[in-house]
Amino acid sequence: MAFDDLQSYLRRLEQLGELKRIRTQCDPVLEIPEIAWRVVREEGPALLFERVAGSPYPLAINVLASARRIEIALGRHPQQIGEELLELAQRISQPTPGRLWSERGRLWSLLSMRTSKVRRARSQEIEESPNLGELPTLHCWPADGGRFITLPMVLTSDPTTGHRNLGTYRMQIFDATTTGMHWQIQKGGRFHYEAAEAAGRPLDVAVAIGADPALVLSSIAPLPENVDELAFAGMLRGKPTRLAQARSSNMLVPADAEFILEGTVEPGERRQEGPFGDHFGHYSLAAPFPVFHVKRVTHRQHPVYLASVVGKPPQEDKYLGDAVQEITAPLVRLIQPEIRSLWAYAAAGFHNLLVISVRVRYPREGIKSALSLLGQGQTALSKCVVLVDDDVNPRDFFAMLRAMRDGFDPRHDLTVIERAPLDTLDFTSFQPHVGGKMILDATRKADRPAPTGSTTAAVPSALVESLRKRGADVTRARLVEGALLVASVEGQGRAALPSVMAEASLLGAPLAAVVSPDVPLDDPEALVWGIFTRFDAGLDLVRELTAAAGVEAQTRPVLGIDATWKPGYPEPVKMRDDVVALVSRRWKEYWQG
Repeated sequence: MAFDDLQSYLRRLEQLGELKRIRTQCDPVLEIPEIAWRVVREEGPALLFERVAGSPYPLAINVLASARRIEIALGRHPQQIGEELLELAQRISQPTPGRLWSERGRLWSLLSMRTSKVRRARSQEIEESPNLGELPTLHCWPADGGRFITLPMVLTSDPTTGHRNLGTYRMQIFDATTTGMHWQIQKGGRFHYEAAEAAGRPLDVAVAIGADPALVLSSIAPLPENVDELAFAGMLRGKPTRLAQARSSNMLVPADAEFILEGTVEPGERRQEGPFGDHFGHYSLAAPFPVFHVKRVTHRQHPVYLASVVGKPPQEDKYLGDAVQEITAPLVRLIQPEIRSLWAYAAAGFHNLLVISVRVRYPREGIKSALSLLGQGQTALSKCVVLVDDDVNPRDFFAMLRAMRDGFDPRHDLTVIERAPLDTLDFTSFQPHVGGKMILDATRKADRPAPTGSTTAAVPSALVESLRKRGADVTRARLVEGALLVASVEGQGRAALPSVMAEASLLGAPLAAVVSPDVPLDDPEALVWGIFTRFDAGLDLVRELTAAAGVEAQTRPVLGIDATWKPGYPEPVKMRDDVVALVSRRWKEYWQG
């Protein structure tokens, strides 16, 4: 079933036992975020906080934080939508009367991929002067710069072409009428602002808070610049997105949102924004960003504020991001048919690890595929790209490692780009927006037999003992799928890395990594997070073993990765002990009634 707005979706979740009302008064400063994070980790329900301290409005959170709720929201599995879009695009790319007739049902559904203008809007039932302090905005992590709107849908238009963009960018509350606007590189809203700023003009902006799931998912989707997110939401929903005339500008705004904030972002104005505990699991550093001046607020008669929490995985954004890539990833095959599938890992913050399954038809075709994706849209911000054969599931981290074990040689299969665009949130190069990238080709090579190695010392305790004999200050170690030897070290990891590489070489593993003590080695999701968010491909790779490493009989080359936390990195997010204790003490109270 299609949902017209957030509240109809929440009612459906409640009917299905997928929503819990919390009637106990809770604080949006740290307490609600801690509750929400625990519930995500326990795979619990969506939450509706009916009494939020300091606000007259209820707050909904985790509404899309499970695979089941994503399917409820879309009416089917998102992967099915992606495959349907690909099949339809392939069939009508060479249209004939017969093909068009056979696809008439799906073509009719594409008529929903548009918008409609209405005169009366739910989102404009109440109009008032702005007082952002009344909103139940979250302070998610202790070192955050303040309270943030964490799931805003920011609507802008190109001042020259009029092309719209709807994107989700966090907004720090500065005072009753102003917020930050965290427009990162490669974002449509930033491009629109830069064009307006170059012309010396303010940019009209409207922000929708709380809407039906199709609009929420469309606002975070990495769609091509010429695709209207509002229209794309209509396709997901099965009916056009309803828009209404804004009250203070010429913009059209979502008619069925819970809140609409209308205002401008002025040219040349910047204000320090952040820190913020972001989806890389670390605090993004404070930096100057544009300022949004709110001129008018409209909302429903009885609105529900929609929020989300990001931070160390897993969080709700895992399910949001996975759903979006299941819908959009199949379309890559339209222009790169050799690609079977691809997967960006949520645990690595999506941009830090992209695995591509490719059908190699000629030598090094996979490298061509990777370089092409590194020049397109949001995949251009990927830091580590791993190529596997088309019979390997790119979503399976262990299958990817086995492919690395059997097909990767760092002497021949490693491509490093020392300086390239990176996600704004990436901190590992110590230079904003720029850092190293690498492509690891783990596809089978016809002229190279699969290497073999010994696993006789794969018992963790034996690994630690062997590494200590080599002089490495190692506390824990693990050999994963015979491909990755990872060791936990105190302090700086570069000194211990040669010893870990030497041990990996003797074990026949092509990868060696050192991590900090806060990274669990037996939790795959935490391991992906601990490695791939903490190294720069231009600074932290060791590509060759030296004689000093003490390799008695090297069996294969090894790529070393220093993935330890380094001075100058932002701290990983961690909740305050007193808040953890408070939530633990009140846990049963939340679930009463």
